[in-house]
Amino acid sequence: RSCSFTGFSTVQSRKLGKSLSRSSVRSRMSLKPPKAYNSLQKGALIWDPKPLQVKKIFEALKKGLNEYLEAHQAELDYLSGRHKDTKRNSRLAFYYDLDKQIRSVERYIRKLEFHISKVEELYEAYCIQCRLRDGATNMKQAFSLSPATKASRESLVELYRNVQECTEDMCFIEGALEVHLGEFHVKMKGLVGFARLCPGDQYEVFVRLGRQKWRLRGKIETDDSQTWDEEEKIFIPNLHEKFEIKVTELRGLATILVGVVTCDSTSFFSTKPQAIVVDITELGTIKLRLEVLW
Repeated sequence: RSCSFTGFSTVQSRKLGKSLSRSSVRSRMSLKPPKAYNSLQKGALIWDPKPLQVKKIFEALKKGLNEYLEAHQAELDYLSGRHKDTKRNSRLAFYYDLDKQIRSVERYIRKLEFHISKVEELYEAYCIQCRLRDGATNMKQAFSLSPATKASRESLVELYRNVQECTEDMCFIEGALEVHLGEFHVKMKGLVGFARLCPGDQYEVFVRLGRQKWRLRGKIETDDSQTWDEEEKIFIPNLHEKFEIKVTELRGLATILVGVVTCDSTSFFSTKPQAIVVDITELGTIKLRLEVLW
């Protein structure tokens, strides 16, 4: 639910001219994503931007942020209505407490609006770099088909360099966008297995999102209830990775794989907790129930 509202200087568009020479986007960005959030940390630069995936995450993120904005705007309208009523007939202390609540909601709305504008600004900069890279790629292909001359070879070298620069800038913007994705609070709700779950059975659930991991163990009690050593884990959303869930049954020193599934995170950007029920086995005889709060 938490959000980061870090600003950065605008990445302006540049024309794809004769040489496409320009300074790096990163050199003009004041934003340096914290290592905890940045997929580019430890030198693991992803040189394969995925514009379609970024677009999908951006649209889901913007939709979720607008839901939060609408919810808080409705709360502000409600408090403002009460504020007018209590001003005429109410205790002074209650009136000032209500006024404090209104100011707090107004500040949060301004933060949300700022957050949305930064997300839109980042995505606009990303689209510009994507179009520049596509243009440079098309020109590079055209020059590669033309007769080999000194000028064409020089142009190919320059275009190759600019394709690389645009790719690098897109990767950096992807990392910067991840700072604004907030957090997923994942709660364990237990296994559902009907006749497959028996008292005394022990299971291990392993949830992975990129480098982030959550391993927890649970046991089926005699009254069919379940006890787990952990109930909640915070994950930082990632543009490129999906949730991977693996369930194994523990039988003494042996482990039996029950199933592995992957889960997309785009539907989790919502104001309401999202209940997830995934089929662990192919026939759906064992299901895993999770709840995700953004």
